[in-house]
Amino acid sequence: MARTPQIVATQFIILSLLSSFALILVQGDDQDFVRALDRKLLGLEKEKFSHFKMYWHDIVGGPNPSSVPVVNPPTNSSTAFGLITMIDNPLTEGPELTSKLLGKSQGFYSSASQKELGLLMAMNFHFIQGKYNGSTITILGRNQVFNKVREMPVVGGSGLFRFARGYAEARTHTFTPATGDATVEYNIYVLHY
Repeated sequence: MARTPQIVATQFIILSLLSSFALILVQGDDQDFVRALDRKLLGLEKEKFSHFKMYWHDIVGGPNPSSVPVVNPPTNSSTAFGLITMIDNPLTEGPELTSKLLGKSQGFYSSASQKELGLLMAMNFHFIQGKYNGSTITILGRNQVFNKVREMPVVGGSGLFRFARGYAEARTHTFTPATGDATVEYNIYVLHY
């Protein structure tokens, strides 16, 4: 029985389609956990660039501290290496603790250097005012506290700061050696939707 070129071509196309379909099914089984999404479905249409300025109050002393050590360093460390401190620090509009409360910085900092005072900062800036109420900016980075200006990355956020990225600059405004209390000016530059 002789095959015409049309029959061979039709059989080739059918075989190719079946092979492709089988390949798609096999590959699809390995990729069920991921899929492409349209940004607009999540409300991610236009990216914004914002600057936030606020004051971070690290209250170590007194009857109601906002920074509490949870792991003490070894006694032989000159840099307090190993110290871990949990924080629930007020974020205010001005440098005075009595100025308008914008939110709280919640997380921890730890002494992460054996040779110099260098902190690992892991904190969420949780806002309670205006349209940002309930949203957070997440900062994770190194804070070399004796430098005039310290830069730390913004690694994400929640609420209106989903997919946030950027950086934060920290400058010590005041430090009271007798209590360990500090007020730090934060300027945060963030890209967000």
